[in-house]
Amino acid sequence: MLALLIVRDGVLPAGAADTVEECHGDVIVATVDDDLDDALEALTGLVGSVTCVDVGPFHPAAWAKALAPLVADADVIVLPASPDGRDVAPHLAHRLERTLHANAVRVTADGADVVADAGLALRAVAFTDPCVVTLQPGVRSVERRRPPAAARWISVGPADVVEAAEHGGGCDGVHTVALLAADAASIDLAEAPRIVAGGAGLDSPERFDQLADVAAALGASIGTTRVVTDRGWLPHQRQIGTTGVVVDPELYVAFGISGAVQHTTGLGDPDHIISVNTDPYCPMMHLADVAIVADANEVIAELVRQLAAGGERAP
Repeated sequence: MLALLIVRDGVLPAGAADTVEECHGDVIVATVDDDLDDALEALTGLVGSVTCVDVGPFHPAAWAKALAPLVADADVIVLPASPDGRDVAPHLAHRLERTLHANAVRVTADGADVVADAGLALRAVAFTDPCVVTLQPGVRSVERRRPPAAARWISVGPADVVEAAEHGGGCDGVHTVALLAADAASIDLAEAPRIVAGGAGLDSPERFDQLADVAAALGASIGTTRVVTDRGWLPHQRQIGTTGVVVDPELYVAFGISGAVQHTTGLGDPDHIISVNTDPYCPMMHLADVAIVADANEVIAELVRQLAAGGERAP
């Protein structure tokens, strides 16, 4: 098995460590940057062999075209199910004429367990032919037990622009006009470095509107629990947990979330957790680095008042 990591701006995608560990340390890092020091350092102890490929300006179809000859010998190619991984994987599978198994939670050389039925079930898939797989972030523990590995660099140059006819376009070619920074409020939760989440302790949909203002001030994405999505107050893609999204942020702020196991198993390993809850003994308060015993609704309302009065916003 081979792990293929798509790296932009020198930052590993969410789920990179899980993917490398699942593939027993064999890695190809595809990048547009020559500064990968931080990314490679983050893989220390995980990789057995690592090849870095300078592919040129990012375009999923063009990258798949350039990478296909380099990865074709691997029977199973695994990418993290990050936004870039999900973009490149189908193009790569098409280029190699392979089946794509998306949203796996476990991968072996013989098969995978893949999320099915809108996240409500797992389907066991047996591999009968070479394939491409995307692996959800945060689905396994990681052990850094391998000695440091030197990176081998390959430059394939900018891939030729892929004809739009290959992927349904109607013009002569596909060109990148601009790369826009992601809106923190709507960024894919699996990629978000900061998450502000509200749970059953919040009293109304309007409170989540206020929570959105707090999240914007922190440059954070909004998350929630199943109780809230079942009420229809937030869409399912904002749900964190076993039947939602698996996350691994640097900062996780929980307002009115008790910390049921169905939710906390989707949290990964945040660097910092702040919890606001009236119950000092609930699981989320025990997980927190900073636990604030208070009514989450009142705290959110006060934060909004402070912001309206001219409080500083995070960069």
